[in-house]
Amino acid sequence: MLLTPTGGSSHEVALESEHALHGLVADIAAMLEPGDLVTLSGDLGAGKTTFARAMIRHLAGDPGIAVPSPTFTLMQTYDLPRFPVVHTDLYRLEGPGELAELGFDDLPKNAVVLLEWPDRAAGFLPPDRLDVAFTLAPNLGPEHRNVRITGHGALAPRADRIAAMRRFLDATGFAKAERRRIQGDASTRTYERLTLGDKHAILMNSPKRADGPALRRGRPYSAIAHLAEDVKPFVAMANALRQLGLSAPQIYEAELADGLLIIEDLGAETVVTGNPPAPIEARYARAVEVLVEMHRHELPDVLPVAPHVSHQIPRYDTDAYLVEVELLLEWYLPRYGVAVTDAIRAAFVTLWRHALIAPASAPRTWVLRDYHSPNLLWLPLRQGVAQVGLLDFQDAVMGPAAYDLASLLQDARVDVPELMEVTLLNRYVQAMSEIDPAFDAVGFIRIYATMAAQRATKILGIFARLHKRDGKPQYLRHLPRVWNYLQRALAHPTLGPLQDWYREHVPTPA
Repeated sequence: MLLTPTGGSSHEVALESEHALHGLVADIAAMLEPGDLVTLSGDLGAGKTTFARAMIRHLAGDPGIAVPSPTFTLMQTYDLPRFPVVHTDLYRLEGPGELAELGFDDLPKNAVVLLEWPDRAAGFLPPDRLDVAFTLAPNLGPEHRNVRITGHGALAPRADRIAAMRRFLDATGFAKAERRRIQGDASTRTYERLTLGDKHAILMNSPKRADGPALRRGRPYSAIAHLAEDVKPFVAMANALRQLGLSAPQIYEAELADGLLIIEDLGAETVVTGNPPAPIEARYARAVEVLVEMHRHELPDVLPVAPHVSHQIPRYDTDAYLVEVELLLEWYLPRYGVAVTDAIRAAFVTLWRHALIAPASAPRTWVLRDYHSPNLLWLPLRQGVAQVGLLDFQDAVMGPAAYDLASLLQDARVDVPELMEVTLLNRYVQAMSEIDPAFDAVGFIRIYATMAAQRATKILGIFARLHKRDGKPQYLRHLPRVWNYLQRALAHPTLGPLQDWYREHVPTPA
């Protein structure tokens, strides 16, 4: 890896065959995000258009899609599943002054642009871009190409990541696997399904979390909320859950320092059905049984990761609860024009501190934290609690058992009917009462309502933030559902003061 004079990052790749080219395409495609510019440099016949054609077909998931050269049309646009792609060839331009005539100002803001002959736009290229430069190597063979990948500006870390991912894959049995990106979560992690003959696995790309601005006592939000900074918590929790007989993915390969894992592919069958998706009650009931099985054990808070490496599961403390609910003040209320005064904030925090006394003092167990339909897969060939595949548990904390049950039964992505929620809540309470005659059902339901309200409050803020800060408006469609769940939770008699505050200050989502 080399540093460029502009502060970017650069590395070289040798392509001996068309198969190697498709590997490079998959490496770069995995790193692309809406709005990226990829410049393609090199002499005539070096492979720029061949690369662009392969990239468009890879992103389309269709090797047969027609991708003509834009040498004469100058620009071709493709509406692809992840984002639009614009393929542009500047070879026929006589100077940068003709760029305005191409219509770059009218391109979709979320489009990825593949631009051949970037030298024709010298001085007009943005500072943040990825350059893929092709060089012929006739002494090594007619198909051989040397490629230099350079990340400029904000894309420099992604150039580094492309190199790290290739090194990782080359060291495994999946170096030549077909790769298809699959839908991930709302984080910066990405996932790809690897297929090599009859072998399947998932490539998890989880770069180390960058710290955000300091909020309290010099600590960023991620530290206060105890969000995983690397993949070690995922590895620790996956192995620990499997030891309980639960269906977390097996870890096949791991590069802990780079945050790269190859894990078991648990398939794509979920616990919901239809469009819009609706919960399958029998599968949700099995997911409740998973929690019963987990909560019937006294679980450790320190887990092994690798030889001489362990993971301390953090405690879900009051500071973490509060920094999460305050997302409502920071993102949701401003979305609806509500000015958050010091008095409003102080009253909100005081009410929540009081409500959180019971959860904070409850017995602690593993809280997977995002225990809901996007992270639960259905494995019909397995038996009992192993039928539920578990994902996205790297942010696990030690906290009250009621939290994950509330996450499941007030599923932010699907409408869980209130009767189903009550039925499955009672099913959990009855099962735990049979296991432990001293189980406090009344106290548990109180904590359940509090955790449901806390989680709904946090999610209203997160979804508003995903729209405003991250340009992901698709999350706004879930706001009315989360709001309805919040009203269910706040109806618990012990949350009356909080319910009054919300009625006075929090608008219903439009």
